[in-house]
Order: sequence, then structure tokens, then C-alpha cells
Amino acid sequence: MVHKAVIPAAGLGTRFLPSTKAQPKEMLPIIDTPTIQYVVQEAIDSGIDDILIISGKGKRAIEDHFDRNFELEMSLVNKEDKRLYNEVRRISDMANIHFIRQKELNGLGDAIYYARLHTGDEPFAVLLGDTIIDSVIPVTQQLIDVYEQYRQTIIGVEQVPEDKVDRYGIVGGKRMSDRILEISELIEKPSVEESPSNLAIAGRYILTPEIFKAIEKTKRGKNNEVQLTDAMRILLRRESIFSCTIEGKRYDIGNKLDYLKTIVEFALKRKEFADPFSTFLKETVNTLPN
Repeated sequence: MVHKAVIPAAGLGTRFLPSTKAQPKEMLPIIDTPTIQYVVQEAIDSGIDDILIISGKGKRAIEDHFDRNFELEMSLVNKEDKRLYNEVRRISDMANIHFIRQKELNGLGDAIYYARLHTGDEPFAVLLGDTIIDSVIPVTQQLIDVYEQYRQTIIGVEQVPEDKVDRYGIVGGKRMSDRILEISELIEKPSVEESPSNLAIAGRYILTPEIFKAIEKTKRGKNNEVQLTDAMRILLRRESIFSCTIEGKRYDIGNKLDYLKTIVEFALKRKEFADPFSTFLKETVNTLPN
């Protein structure tokens, strides 16, 4: 069973400057809920309550968000706002959340390496802190179920249009079932011609402890950083790796357009906003030029 999760959240978020100059991109709100809270909730809904967040300089707001705020709580008590009080308390009681700081931004592989003492000899889940996946069954739970079958590293993937494979890490290999692939190739942002499939890595993993030995042997790659994909290529020489096509919709909060789309779609799912916001969108669309 997978008992621990690691959430890398140390990146600078330069694509959202200047808003991320003093605010972590993982704290950008989807209406009224920070992005990273959705990620933590996915881990919890998957049966994991021991979570390590890999943060970095300027990320203190993430730690504060999941901590108690007694002054705010007392203010809500005095205002007799029981609903908000319960929500604020729920956030601080969500799980056992630990923090460690990545001292230098040396890539995702390096960030994962900081988790080695916390996860020890156990398999663990990795959920990227700027990626939300909306699904009936939590995606991390989907990957855990596959891990229980194969007991090897599992990578969550999604199908992308063939003309967009050069934007993602792509996997290829032997088809085991409709959703499961035994991986033989891991290629970072291949051209359409060299891409082995249209299955893109979706920001969710179940990793075995062997990944740490692979990271130790991984040379700096793109952007002079230690890339997790490169480490998994090394791991592939030592043990099998499988991919699982996720069931759910992925929202990449790492770019502005997808962030805007995410807010719109999540607003339409909220009962208090759905009708008036839908009306607003229709009226707005009708004012646009053909």
C-alpha cells in the first residue's frame, strides 16, 4: 500500500509574473481555493494522509495556508461565521503535512531526491503542485490500484493530439490492456516524427525507492537541471515501469490560458455561480465580433 505523497512546489512560476513575485504559483486561487489545496485533497481522497511538500524560497505562504491561524479563527468565532470557521479549521487538519525546502532550483528530479529520508524504503506518490485533475476516482488512487497489481513504478499519462506531442514527455511501449502500457521509451518533448505514441506524462506518479539511486546517477539535462524523466530512463534499465492512462480531466495551472479556462470551468460547477455565471458568459459571447 502507498502511504506517503510528495508534492514538488519549489518552482519560480515565472510565467505568472508579476503576480508570483511574492506569491507562490501553487497558491493561485481557483475562485477561492488555492491550486495546491486541490492537489493535497486528491492525495487525501486516495487514502494518503502523510504528505511532504517540497517548497523553496518565497513559498512560506503554502506552509502558512495549511497551518493554524488562531487570530483568524477567533475573528470568525466572534462574527459567528460557523461555515467559514469550520472551513479554515478543516484546512489545518486535512493531513499530516511536512515541508522541506529545495535549496537550489535544480529540477524536478533533484526536488524528488529531497524526499528520500521521508519516504525511506516505501513506494510513494508524486503529485505536481501546479496540476489539478478532476475525476470521479482520484487519479492518485487510480495509480495506486495499478501499483498494487504490478508493484513497479507507475506513471499517469493522458492522450494528447499528435501535433502537440512536442510539448510533453511522451511514453511508448507494449500495450498490456486498454489503459496499461509497459514502458520501453521515455522521450522528453519529441518531434511528431520521433514520438512513440501520443501518451503524455500527466504530472502524477507512483515511484519506488529505486528512483533515488537513479537520480544519483542522473546528469544535468535540459536547462542544466536534474530531470525526473532522465532519472526514470536510468531506472528503466533496472526495473519495469508501467504507465496508466488516467480517467479524468487535467488542468495545467502553469500557463495563463489554461488557468483562465480552469477558473471558468470550475465556476460553472459551483451551484452558487453556475446559473448567473453561465448567463454572463452567454451575454459576453454575444457581444464578440463574429
